[in-house]
Amino acid sequence: MSEANRAGCVECEASCKMAGMAQHKVLVVDDEPDIRELLEITLGRMNIDSQPASDLAGARAQLAQHAFDLCLTDMRLPDGNGIELVEFIQDKYPELPVAVITAHGSMEAAVQALKAGAFDFVSKPVDLHMLRNLVNTALRLSDGMNFPERDRRTRDDLIGDAPSMQTIRATIAKLARSQAPVYISGESGTGKELVARLIHEKGPRGAQPFIAVNCGAIPADLMESEFFGHKKGSFTGASSDKDGLFQAADGGTLFLDEVAELPLHMQVKLLRVIQEKALRPIGTQHEVSVDVRILSATHKNLAQLVQDGSFRQDLYYRLNVIELKVPPLRERGADIARLAQHFLSDIARLAGRSAQLSEDAIAALNGYAFPGNVRELENILERALTLCETNTIHAADLHLPGSMGSDSIAPGHKSSYTTPTSIESDHIDLPLESYMDQVERDAILKALEKTQNNKTAAAKLLGITFRALRYRLKRLGLE
Repeated sequence: MSEANRAGCVECEASCKMAGMAQHKVLVVDDEPDIRELLEITLGRMNIDSQPASDLAGARAQLAQHAFDLCLTDMRLPDGNGIELVEFIQDKYPELPVAVITAHGSMEAAVQALKAGAFDFVSKPVDLHMLRNLVNTALRLSDGMNFPERDRRTRDDLIGDAPSMQTIRATIAKLARSQAPVYISGESGTGKELVARLIHEKGPRGAQPFIAVNCGAIPADLMESEFFGHKKGSFTGASSDKDGLFQAADGGTLFLDEVAELPLHMQVKLLRVIQEKALRPIGTQHEVSVDVRILSATHKNLAQLVQDGSFRQDLYYRLNVIELKVPPLRERGADIARLAQHFLSDIARLAGRSAQLSEDAIAALNGYAFPGNVRELENILERALTLCETNTIHAADLHLPGSMGSDSIAPGHKSSYTTPTSIESDHIDLPLESYMDQVERDAILKALEKTQNNKTAAAKLLGITFRALRYRLKRLGLE
């Protein structure tokens, strides 16, 4: 077939797919006839057309002649390996997802393939349930292609025009097209969970559950039950069957925040679930398959923890297939004013009032280092709006640490309750944003105690609206 005819054939098949006239087509590359036949039968039962190839040369020829929605390739081929095909497709057909079939227990090869750009992997002997899940997820990716609405939402949610933020948005778009585990690193308060959520929402799992869990907030003795679930009567207090976080996230994404806090015994169990894509609930003898993408994050230096022996090296390499670094707010100073306006607008709307920042307030924010990053900025603005009786927030209302007026209410700006007049260094054992939350929590509890839990009176005492008090009670977990 001539090059012109091949190009015309590919273009015709692509047009038919867009018009809904053709079924999906998958390229199956394996030198073992039995494996090819098994995959072709499985795909056929899913109403998916398959095209076989026994080596790299045959795969390249098929790619030139047909438009495919997915490529399934074995790792070992007579004239090369699956990694070479992954790299070839990444270069020539970047929109085509590729999944590799690896030997049982060959997780290193799977990780290598994911790093090269593979969409996902499946191990031999092929579990047909896992294979069908993989194929369905990949086909959703092909059908969704560019997700234009989600691209716009990323720009709306991940605010900022700093070069680092533009790079992160572009990286999120790429990572969303893969099922590879992503390790999101960055300081506390930089927005790592937001980045994880966007990776999930922009990808083929976007309509499935996104389960976020703070690994440091689960008691060690309950951790296995929380992650893997349990059967009734499996231990004292297990009064009924319970699904774990992995089952809750099945088909979607599990985000492990502060993953460095996992104890070593849980690191071993988590590693096995990632490798085998199966788990065993407490009190059962049978494993349950789970189809979950793992995203993780921590503000700690995970590589240093590996060197110190407090985090398993093998788990680190499984989680850190791809690393995405989120920059601190101080490195994207040009975004501070825009972020401040965005947060203030949301906070004021929830409080049932309007508000704006004065020029001196914006200048003060631009000159502050924000050790608590974006979360601290939001807390500062929320506190300022609470203490400010007018609709214009000035620099003195911000009470930035180390600035004039940070220890008292600015002249002419009255508040119904007093804020802490100093911060004793002996008692700072929390991150700044957590300390601020505690200060606000104490003030609200004192106001409720003084008014005998009359929320309307407490809101008046605090100088905020009833709606604003309800919002804070919910955010601080005081409802």
